[in-house]
Amino acid sequence: MRYGTTDVLHGVGFTAGPGEVVALLGPNGAGKTTTIEILEGFRLPSAGHVRVLGQEPGKGDEVWRAKLGVVLQSWRDHGRWRVRELLDHLGRYYRPYSTPERPRPFDTDELIATVGLTGHAHARIGKLSGGQRRRLDVAIGIVGRPELLFLDEPTAGFDPHARRDFHDLVHRLSDLEGMTILLTTHDLAEAEKLADRILVLAGGRIIADGSPDQLSRQVAGKSEVIWTHGGRRHVHTTDDPTAFVRDLFRRHERGISELEVRRSSLEDTYMALVQRHETGQQREEVAAL
Repeated sequence: MRYGTTDVLHGVGFTAGPGEVVALLGPNGAGKTTTIEILEGFRLPSAGHVRVLGQEPGKGDEVWRAKLGVVLQSWRDHGRWRVRELLDHLGRYYRPYSTPERPRPFDTDELIATVGLTGHAHARIGKLSGGQRRRLDVAIGIVGRPELLFLDEPTAGFDPHARRDFHDLVHRLSDLEGMTILLTTHDLAEAEKLADRILVLAGGRIIADGSPDQLSRQVAGKSEVIWTHGGRRHVHTTDDPTAFVRDLFRRHERGISELEVRRSSLEDTYMALVQRHETGQQREEVAAL
């Protein structure tokens, strides 16, 4: 994607399969929103090839669009509607696109229960709390039982209990409904819990693609070994925790307790990948001068 003479996306390439949960991570300005908008068909790419459910997004018809669900960062319309009224109304638009393999829409009461709003089914939307409103946003996004769901910062404003419920919902949609889910989030712990694969976007390019474990192996991060011996707590940083623990038990046959190995977190890996990219980019710019 090019704006004027500036390429905001270049060489971005990836695939996502049925039932896969993919998290798109990246610093502000990396091109995440532009990427999502191209995939949703709201923005046309300047060059390249994009296929979503076998269709070029910018040319997708209503049959194609009925297979997609979108949850935006915020949605503040329909304040005078009641929860059940709105979901039942929106669901009617999907009935002509129902198939034996994928009946549409979701049953309204089942959907309301799924997102945890049963107690607020007859409440006016304008009276919902921020977290309840976010649950409704998710319900609106999945009311048509989509094959592909886009989630933009889905748990913003959720309390810990609501976030855990939402994580269970995502796993249910991918595992039981076979729904492919592409989400953006700044919560790296959330991405690690939800995603089968993680894409890291920086400078308009995908600089990493893999599971959290695969990404961590790309970065030579140190691990902490923590243990107690003789009533004293010890902490040691090492590149090879397995070898260190083996040597530790060789030196102390008895008395080792509370042994814990802390490997690099996804946050550590993400920061290292982005820093590596930015440092390399800065070197290229200096060399060009």
